[in-house]
Amino acid sequence: MTPVLFLSAKLARGTLFDFASSDVSASQPEKLFYTGPVINAEMLVVMLEKHGINARQEFDNPDEPDTGDLNRLTKVFVPEPNYDRAYALFYVGREDEL
Repeated sequence: MTPVLFLSAKLARGTLFDFASSDVSASQPEKLFYTGPVINAEMLVVMLEKHGINARQEFDNPDEPDTGDLNRLTKVFVPEPNYDRAYALFYVGREDEL
């Protein structure tokens, strides 16, 4: 199951996150958490950070020129120690939603 994120507002081209910067330590092992459109990946990173999980995102093909395409394939990585918690936050179904 893939997390579904919806955005009703359009992001201006200049608001895309800087993929070169990262809060995740290079020495900490990471695990792939999500692959999908950049617009969803950016929202997911923000939501993870709100829960204290420092996520990192990168383009699936970094050699492609940045055209501002919000559907460009992007990967989100989380630190391995936080993977189970992140998974529980976004993938585990909640019984109280029914």
